[in-house]
Amino acid sequence: MRRKDLILTAVLLFMIGITAGTLIALYTINEELAPLAEVRTTEITRSEQPFISDEDLERADARFLFRKVAEEVTPTVVYIETIVPIEGTMPNDEYHEFEENEESIWDRIIPRRARTVGSGVLITKDGYILTNYHVIEGAVEKGLRVVLNDKREYQAKVVGYDPSTDLAVIKINGSDLPYVTVGDSESIDVGEWVLAIGNPFRLRSTVTAGIVSALSRDVQIIDDQMRIESFIQTDAAINKGNSGGALVNTSGQLIGINTAIASQSGSYQGYGFAVPSNLAIKVARDLIEYGEVRRALLGVSIAGVDYNRAIEKGMETVRGVEIMSVSPEGAASEAGVETGDVVLQVNGVNVNEANELQQQVAVLSPGEIVELKILRNGRELQKNVTLKMLEPREIPEVAASEESLEMQEIPEDREGVMYREFDLGFRVMGIAKPEDADTYDIYVDRVYKYTEAWNRGLREDQQIIKIGEEKVEDLSRLEELMRRNLNDNGSVVLEIRNEENVKGFIELKRN
Repeated sequence: MRRKDLILTAVLLFMIGITAGTLIALYTINEELAPLAEVRTTEITRSEQPFISDEDLERADARFLFRKVAEEVTPTVVYIETIVPIEGTMPNDEYHEFEENEESIWDRIIPRRARTVGSGVLITKDGYILTNYHVIEGAVEKGLRVVLNDKREYQAKVVGYDPSTDLAVIKINGSDLPYVTVGDSESIDVGEWVLAIGNPFRLRSTVTAGIVSALSRDVQIIDDQMRIESFIQTDAAINKGNSGGALVNTSGQLIGINTAIASQSGSYQGYGFAVPSNLAIKVARDLIEYGEVRRALLGVSIAGVDYNRAIEKGMETVRGVEIMSVSPEGAASEAGVETGDVVLQVNGVNVNEANELQQQVAVLSPGEIVELKILRNGRELQKNVTLKMLEPREIPEVAASEESLEMQEIPEDREGVMYREFDLGFRVMGIAKPEDADTYDIYVDRVYKYTEAWNRGLREDQQIIKIGEEKVEDLSRLEELMRRNLNDNGSVVLEIRNEENVKGFIELKRN
């Protein structure tokens, strides 16, 4: 009996051990039971020096140079597929895939979903990926799938995002992954060769070449009150699906995150835009370390100096950014910056547009000291400003103008011409048709800067043809459809025609 008891006891202990081990294993791999990830140090590789000198580049054959860069960088660019819920009418564009089956009873019980596609760039060997916010916006739980260039697939998690720069960081669990070297976007010049790498129209790992067409572009495409736009413009072909992909120089260094195209057709027409790498990496570091962007605040409102203003201020050349107002107890105020000062340089970098100054401040962190070279009453001064932190309730530096601060009076109606103003930031003018005095051609008469209408791309002299699918030929009908769509959907879609007789669609959302 004793021998039998010993055997039974040993078997029982063995079974208990197996059970305990299984429970521990399940606990450590179940994301819901163990949501906390191991904290590890991660590093982003940066380089301010080109891998290949200018002299070597001049001697190199571009064909072999581009091939080498493509071989080095393509493995670091990933394909991102995002599952998002469909609410209301399904969008009709290249970003989405839908089942075309007739609606079933299950569609009423289980919400329908769409797949959006985009690109991202691996910036660390342990799986941090930099991409655009609009690529992963609205993703459902466990709705992010990342495919590497070698076809390995991973589920990804959102680390953080920043709508004001349209950037986001996601994370996959991996080690010794290929990652990009980040270059200095301040060192690039107009005319330099660049390559854009991404996944346009679901075509994986596509490489296109072009040049830097312009710097510091503000094209009013980011839909955020605190937006920062100082894009690199390139003529390298960028299409839908390239968003979040890499813009690299001829040394294979990341100098931008491809974000948008300027197109009337929705496809490439010669103009693409990328967030500069210096700004993108600052945002990425903050998101990885803090889960949010710690934005430095100068505490001023600003506007670029134009020719007339330069003459008024007695300036010999048109340059700099004027301080329109200074926040009391703000960083600039405490450093002695005054209204009317013209900022010529930020940390030794010339600034001639409001968005250029914004970018120079945006790459810095609260607590850092920024050196401003300013012009005051004909004399150049230097002010050292200790930057403060932007709190959610505070208003950041934005290009100011009188028309952006207050609406103008609505002109009086007269025979055959009527006006209406909408709180989304625009005014329309209805002109009676000669053949029928009761119907009108409706044109955008005024768009106020930095409002919803302005940020979405509505401009003066565009003709409003339809609201959704309904034609509008009088102002009362326009008002009715605007009100109904905003109340029912929170947004309204305008079909417009510009002066070149090209049609397009602009969606305006209620603030």
